[in-house]
Amino acid sequence: MILQQYYLGCLSHASYLVADEESKVAAVVDPQRDVDQYLSDAKAKGLTIRYVLLTHFHADFAAGHLELREATGAEIAMGRAGRAEFPVRSLADGDELALGRVRIRALETPGHTPESLCFLVFDDAKDATKPAAVLTGDTLFVGDVGRPDLLVAAGRSAEELARDLYHSTRKKLLPLPDETLVYPAHGAGSMCGKNLGSETFSTIGAQRKLNLALQPMDERTFVEMVTHDQPEAPGYFAFDASFNKTNHSTLPAVLERALVPRSLAESLQLAAQGAVLLDVRNAPEFAASHLAGSINVALSGKFATWSGSVVRPEEPVLLIADPGKEREAATRLARIGYDRMVGFLEGGPTKALQLRPDLKRSSRRLTVADLKSELASASAPIVVDVRAAGERAAGSITGSLHVALHLLRERMSEIPRDRPVVLQCAGGVRSMIAMSLLERAGYSNVRDLVGGYSAWHAAASPFGSS
Repeated sequence: MILQQYYLGCLSHASYLVADEESKVAAVVDPQRDVDQYLSDAKAKGLTIRYVLLTHFHADFAAGHLELREATGAEIAMGRAGRAEFPVRSLADGDELALGRVRIRALETPGHTPESLCFLVFDDAKDATKPAAVLTGDTLFVGDVGRPDLLVAAGRSAEELARDLYHSTRKKLLPLPDETLVYPAHGAGSMCGKNLGSETFSTIGAQRKLNLALQPMDERTFVEMVTHDQPEAPGYFAFDASFNKTNHSTLPAVLERALVPRSLAESLQLAAQGAVLLDVRNAPEFAASHLAGSINVALSGKFATWSGSVVRPEEPVLLIADPGKEREAATRLARIGYDRMVGFLEGGPTKALQLRPDLKRSSRRLTVADLKSELASASAPIVVDVRAAGERAAGSITGSLHVALHLLRERMSEIPRDRPVVLQCAGGVRSMIAMSLLERAGYSNVRDLVGGYSAWHAAASPFGSS
């Protein structure tokens, strides 16, 4: 048996290649959208990818099932409750796919979504009666279970799905042997759960002991546990859950449209027509010099997640990047289905601003010492905390206004225009995103706090925290 995990850190996403070493038949489970790594590894091992398996319609990334089907002719399979625009093989509880002496058996485990499946992997050459592993999708994580509240907007009750999840974990997963390896679709940092561990795999036995959601409890207690205090989901989650059901363009076609160089004049015209000018450089570079009207989401870190929090799926995007970074930025946006890219600024921002220095803007940043001094003055600024509610609950700058980043565009009117404004997050990435959004909207006296609340807390400010 071949069972290989691929972990994409920026989306906290795990996908899998499962194959029979003798028959050379393979399946890929929950692939990311850029599929070259699966194709390359399959070629190196002499494998034929016959199946693409989806544990469910993912909300946090655009899956690569159509890309793999296009590249290999593989059959797409998922739970029978899933309804898609493309041909799909529906799997019911107990259905099996034979790769040779390696078998994959479907377990219906509704709860995170109605169509959720887990996949038992059997290596008959070693033991035909006990599964070697279970690929749990978003049903079971290391340290947690999948959140049941993402389909509330689609008319599904979080409590109803939580009850389904209770029975799925108790009846389908906990009866598995302790030594069964657990391979989930996400790790720490994912917003598909709230207590995900840093490990990317575990065993049923370890989870039976350590996972709080798997401890003995009645259904009511479980429902209360998994429906409360979930992290705030970015706005693009609902879009991606729907996008993954559609027969959309594949990544090569998307990149062909995205990687069109645009002159500065063309870029400005596209912006006037509604395109978002998305500058993907790091915060200090953007602050020093950027094109008027552009917003900043740094390519380093969770670029796709933060982009999906502040850019709407229907908005065209024109990329602004240092030369050579355009393809990475376009690929990472496409990983969340943000396919409406209309090109990139030819030559990058430095060249463009040399041609039009009148369009150059700079953003001002404050240190903790600067902010402390200003807060003690008669014209104290208003501090806007753009962290998530859970982060703020652990401590905040006294008197600050809370507007989580993913809600900023909708709640911007709550931020006064007649007072100085300081944006603050945890470390300085989201505050720069927020500041660029306010500047784009015409706010003239905005700064952000370098180092964010982490720096403020470390400095033990006499103004305190609450």
